[in-house]
Formats: sequence, C-alpha cells, structure tokens
Amino acid sequence: MQNDTHQEAFQALNDAINRAVIGQEHVVRTLLLSLLTNGNVLLEGLPGTAKTRSVKTLARCLDASLGRIQFTPDLLPSDVTGNEVYHEVEGRQMLQFQEGPVFNNIVLADEINRAPAKVQAALLEAMEERTVTVAGQSHQLPPLFMVLATQNPIEQEGTYPLPEAQMDRFIMKTNVDYPDDAAEESIIHLIRGEEAGNAAEEPRFSQDVVFAAREAVAATTVSPNIDQYIVALVMATRDPARYEESQLKDWIRVGSSPRASIALDKCARAAAWLAGRDYVTPDDVRGVVHSVLRHRLILSYDALAESITADAVVDEILKQVASA
Repeated sequence: MQNDTHQEAFQALNDAINRAVIGQEHVVRTLLLSLLTNGNVLLEGLPGTAKTRSVKTLARCLDASLGRIQFTPDLLPSDVTGNEVYHEVEGRQMLQFQEGPVFNNIVLADEINRAPAKVQAALLEAMEERTVTVAGQSHQLPPLFMVLATQNPIEQEGTYPLPEAQMDRFIMKTNVDYPDDAAEESIIHLIRGEEAGNAAEEPRFSQDVVFAAREAVAATTVSPNIDQYIVALVMATRDPARYEESQLKDWIRVGSSPRASIALDKCARAAAWLAGRDYVTPDDVRGVVHSVLRHRLILSYDALAESITADAVVDEILKQVASA
C-alpha cells in the first residue's frame, strides 16, 4: 500500500514537470529515472529547448536546494567545489572552508562543455563518491545529490569535449530536440499565462518519498535471464567481432565499461517500478538502453565518416543480441 503511495507521488511529480515543460516527456522520464537510481544526467540539445527549465522545476517540486554553475572558459575548479579562505576569529587568522555551489541537492551544470577539462574534472569525485576533497580534507555532500548537466552539441563553436571518465559517470544521456507544432503552440500559451500571473500551482513532495522509492526500486526482482541479457548487450560493445554478420566491429572503437551494466540494471529496475511492477522485463531494458549506452561508446573513424550515430549502433546491438 505504501509503495502505491510512492508511485502515485512520482506520477504526480511527472505530471507537474510535464505541465511546466511541454513536449519533452522523454526528458522528464529521464530525470525521474536518474532520481530513482541516485544517478547523474547529461542533457544535450540546442539552446532554448527547456533543459534548464526542466531542472529548475524538478528542484522546486522537491523543495530541493539548487546550485547553478554557468560553465565558461574562464571558470576555475574552486568556483565549483569551493575553497579555503582566511578568516579572523578572536584575533587569530585561520583557514575556513567555504562551500561552492556543488554543495546543493541538485547541481545544474549549465553548458558544461563550455569550460576546459580541468574544470569539468572538478565534478568527478562529487558525481561518483558524493564527496569533495579540498586541501586534503574530505567534505560530505547532501544525502539527496545529483548533477544535472546540460551541454550544447559538440559541433557548436566554443565547446570542449567531455573526458571519457566524466561521460561514464552520467548514468544516462538524453537528447533534447525541438518540440513539434502542437507543443510549440502550447508553449506560447503557457508562457503567456505565466506572464499574466496564471501559472499553475506546483505540488511539493518530501525528499523522504525519493529515499523510500529508491528502497522499493532496489527490491525489484531481476531474473537470471535479464542479467544475461544486460551482460550480452554490454559485451557486444566490447567484443563486436563475435557478431560477424554485422558491421558492429567496424563501427565501435571502444566499448562500454562495467558502469554501463550497473546503470542498465538500475535504470531497468527503476523503469519497472514506475510502470507499477516489482519485476523487470526485457522491454524495461530496451526502454533505457539508448540513454545508458549512447554516451559510453567511442565510434570508429569509419562510423563517423559514414555519419553513423551512437543510437544507430545501439539499434544494431539490440538486433544482433536479440537474434543471437
């Protein structure tokens, strides 16, 4: 009964964000899955596609503190993590740690690929271990903590590619496209209503609901067949030559790490729980595999020359593994 209440809360959260962010249902679903799996998300899309608005709405609905970091070429690592500063206490000079914006429940790393690698790397420890180390001292981040990063397509001017180690720490990556005609018209009406003071009231949810839901997701049953299916999908990225009749071996230069298997398992369980089931099906795995794998593949020069996308490679993997 309590589990049903938590699922209802997440459905209400889903509906609230979709009312504020029109035409991006798959983005909202990705945010909820990452929230359930205690993961980080990378949102890639052109400017103006409501990436920042999605993150802000999620933070408001959860009454969560939001730290926004605008990544620019002149940003320093200490601007992200914080730094030790001198303070005078009772006439004595002493160093005291001053927290940076990373010490929030939700960290919006806006346009993360517009800062050089040393600044991007400042988030590595926080994203993986939920701690920040400054001057040899480790500082714990809040229990509810997630990095929601946005980036512009790499083809745009003034962008830096994210290091592979950092890409691997995003549990999911989703592409944010322009809305269709009907959604675009609804967006106009939504903003017009907000300007007139007619914005819909947003519900508020306790963060305890998130922690309880995570426990339910952890208890979701996964059969040995599903485990084998997940492993087969990931191994296809590392040893594509085993599928001789496909072009996978010509398209993949570097496959996915074990983090991909862990992420597939977590996200599939979260998807099953959101669907109201306590067990995982192959469709749950297939429903999240693109978001989990697309940023964990390094394509070959041949694939790039042929304009083969990571999603096309994942499609081929699904076809080959299913027929194996």
